[in-house]
Formats: sequence, C-alpha cells, structure tokens
Amino acid sequence: MTYSNSHTKLDSRSIELRFKLLKIIEQCRRGHIGSSLSLLEIIRVMYDDIIRFDSSSPDWPDRDRFILSKGHGCLSLYMLLAEKGFFPESELYKVCQYDALLGGHPEYGSTPGIEASTGALGHGLPIGVGMALAAKIDRKDYRVFVLTGDGECQEGTIWEAAMCASKHKLSNLTVIIDYNHMQAFGPIDEVQSLEPFADKWRSFGFAVEECNGHDIIILKKILSDKSIRAEKPRVIICHTIKGMGLPSIQENPDWHHKSKVTDDELKILFRELEALK
Repeated sequence: MTYSNSHTKLDSRSIELRFKLLKIIEQCRRGHIGSSLSLLEIIRVMYDDIIRFDSSSPDWPDRDRFILSKGHGCLSLYMLLAEKGFFPESELYKVCQYDALLGGHPEYGSTPGIEASTGALGHGLPIGVGMALAAKIDRKDYRVFVLTGDGECQEGTIWEAAMCASKHKLSNLTVIIDYNHMQAFGPIDEVQSLEPFADKWRSFGFAVEECNGHDIIILKKILSDKSIRAEKPRVIICHTIKGMGLPSIQENPDWHHKSKVTDDELKILFRELEALK
C-alpha cells in the first residue's frame, strides 16, 4: 500500500513545537533534527491523548510505559516531557551541555519520564517485551509502547523480540514504527530494503496497521483503539517524512545528524517554518 503524506498540512500545535525544537537547536547547535521531526506528531499524540502517566510521580507503578527505541530522535520526546511537567522547560535549552539533565540520547535514571536508555539501536523493543511480559505476570493493566525507526528494524534484536512477543501473546504491547524511508546513509530501499514490511510483521504474529504518521486525527484514532486482537501484539507502521515541515532538510541524509548548525542554516529553517503559519 502506498501512503502519500507530502501534502499533509501541519496544524498550529505542530508548527509551534517545531519552532521550539529549532530554538533548542539554536542553543545546542547539534542534534538529529530530521529524525526528531519525522516522529514529532507520533510523540505529541502519545502524550496528549494516549498514555497514562503522572509527571509528579514518574515511577508510578500503574503508568503506561513508552520507550523511544530510536533514541536519537529524543528532542521531540524531551519537549513533550517538559511540557507535561516531568522537568522544567528551561532544561530544554541546556541539551548536551556539561552536567545537563538532557543528553544527546535518553538516559534512564537521569531524566524523569525516560523508561530506558536508548541510542544503541535495536534494544528498545526487547526491553519493552520484558515490561509487557512482567505486566502479564503481575496481572497489571498498564500498556507498553515502543517507538522504533525503520533503519533500526534491520537489527536482528528487533525480530528476536518480535518472536518472543508473539509467543507470549503480548496484546498489551504496541510497536510504533517511524517509517520515514531514510537512514543515516541514504534511502532505506538502497541501503537494505525492509519490504514487504507489513507482511514481515504479520508473519511474526503481529496485528498490523499502517497510517500517515503526520495526520493527527488518524494517529489518535488508531493509537486509542483498544480492540482485542486475539491476544496478538500490535504494530503500527507510520509513514512519515524525515525533516517534515522544513523543505531544505526533508529527506536529506546530510541532516540525519548535525554536529554544528550554523547561523545561516538556522535563518533558513526559521524562515521555512514562518511560511507554514
């Protein structure tokens, strides 16, 4: 199935969050900007509408668990955690500074609201499977959501974890895939194609759905669906655009990671966002 999201119109909240992200970059001058933008709507919907949490008590035992397995997209996660009260918003503008609360990848135990240290790809789903299995054993009703990247799905640990999830019928586990069709070295289909992607997950025993990963209405509808799926774990393949909203970096692998963002580059990016208003 083909998904066209190139003409998706971002609403005012998505644009506002992108401005905030650029202001963070203006301070730290580095980061995985393209990846943070492709998954921004997914994380926004998760924290606005889907997961159960208490920011005043991040370790609340009955909270839903959300793991950002593609940890390099953490700027978007940090923004939502700050907005929901896990830590002061002022911390956003200290990212990657010495002794800062927020690093270049999420760190469990150091940052409130982070469920797993991620960055070395392929580990978030195995951790999530363990959490979902623990919930079943302990007869708890919390859900586990794991957001992975598409390039990350080339890792063998993803598929080992998928087999385990299916074996144990982890219907409380949802895998969300940021399928932006790009990875560090270029287009997924040129580096190592994942297709037929949905059929692979079905063959591993998952209930599979696909959607436009920037469409807020569709994301809310799919992610809030609590229908029983014959005790199957679930995967939602979200078709996204790397760098969504900023034409000069969209689908541009040069922006997978930037270690030094210049003033001139920032001026262009802010100008492109202004044009979206």
